[in-house]
Amino acid sequence: MNFTDPTPEKTPLSLSAQVLTVSALNRLAREVLESSIPLLWVAGEISNLTRAASGHLYFTLKDEQAQVRCAMWRNRAQLLAFRPENGMRVEARALVTLYEVRGDYQLGIEALRPAGIGNLFEAFTRLKEKLAAEGLFDPLLKRPLPPFPRGIGIVTSPAAAALRDVLATLRRRAPQLPVVLYPAPVQGQDAAAKLAIALEQAGKRADRDGIDLILLVRGGGSIEDLQAFNDEALARTIRCSPIPVVSGVGHETDFTIADFAADLRAATPTGAAELASAGFHAAQDRLATAGHRLTHALRRRLESAAQRVDRAALQLVHPRQRLQRARADIDALSRRLRTAMTQQLQRARHAHGRLELRLATRRPDLARERDRQRQLALRLTRAADLWLHHRHQQLDTLRAHLQHLAPEAVLARGYSIARDATGSILRSTAAVQVGDAVSVQLADGTLHTQVNRTTPD
Repeated sequence: MNFTDPTPEKTPLSLSAQVLTVSALNRLAREVLESSIPLLWVAGEISNLTRAASGHLYFTLKDEQAQVRCAMWRNRAQLLAFRPENGMRVEARALVTLYEVRGDYQLGIEALRPAGIGNLFEAFTRLKEKLAAEGLFDPLLKRPLPPFPRGIGIVTSPAAAALRDVLATLRRRAPQLPVVLYPAPVQGQDAAAKLAIALEQAGKRADRDGIDLILLVRGGGSIEDLQAFNDEALARTIRCSPIPVVSGVGHETDFTIADFAADLRAATPTGAAELASAGFHAAQDRLATAGHRLTHALRRRLESAAQRVDRAALQLVHPRQRLQRARADIDALSRRLRTAMTQQLQRARHAHGRLELRLATRRPDLARERDRQRQLALRLTRAADLWLHHRHQQLDTLRAHLQHLAPEAVLARGYSIARDATGSILRSTAAVQVGDAVSVQLADGTLHTQVNRTTPD
């Protein structure tokens, strides 16, 4: 019989007599936990935090001796006034429950509040601030990555999944690139020291092994799992490396001291491999683009050459055909010339005929023109004689008038002209005085006199 709906009212004796399915057992356990343990506050340190695309939060709440899985649903998580991070110490208001699908004991988080920073995260923060103050993370110390390294050294565990990811990425993007592995544990008590030794050996053997770049990689994990990469000695070894170091530790949200000390940080081990092979990968793209352009250019040149060949082939004609064509052209031109000359002669004849007609209509009557010329000559002669006679009359009239107005004619009528000693004509008795010499001009001579008396009118 399948047990599908256990209830708290059933006694242990009645349950022991039944056969339960796994899902029924897990459901019973969940109900017992939720009914027997009230909503309570639990303090601990956040670890293995995951933010799902749905908005739910999944993490582990731990202390020095134990840990428990936690789930916080989106409707609760979106009410948080802070952003939970790995290493934070928090106080969680939680309901003890069980995830029936896997049978995992967990806490359903109703509320979350900060309770301080965890010990590991606090140590991480102090070390980061110390090394930053020394200038170990100065961006000016960061070295650029070689675009085309001779080889790549990888410092990681041979059994790490990160190594497989890096090698797969390099085989895909730069299969010709040599890879040298410098093995070291990436987790454990002495992992940091062994990582530093492996990194130091890689730097010393760089020329002999033919490597120009070192990848320090590890997969994701909790802050405890990544603790080896938060070591001060390892950070200083990274900074003292004679060749650039790329750090690819954890996931995109994970940060370690090694990330800050390295010349370049990658979000993941795969990202580190992509950065190391970026030059080759870009060169492949450029070569592919250049190859396409070259192929296209060659095709265009071949097509153009083929067209020129076709045009040249069309121009290659047998001499007999060329002579026949030239003869035909000459015949055609001769016919056109004859036709043009005939048409030109016809046009000239027509023009000549039209001119003769115009000349015939415009030919003058010489006899009539002679009569007309004689009449005009007679009219001109008569007009000239009349004009001369009229002018002679005008001249005689003017001569008589002029003689009438001449001073001699006036003097002949009994008038005289009196002048003073300077020869000026006297017009008033006031202009002379008694005793002045005066000359008087008459019609037949001049009298020289002296004034004895003046008598005004």
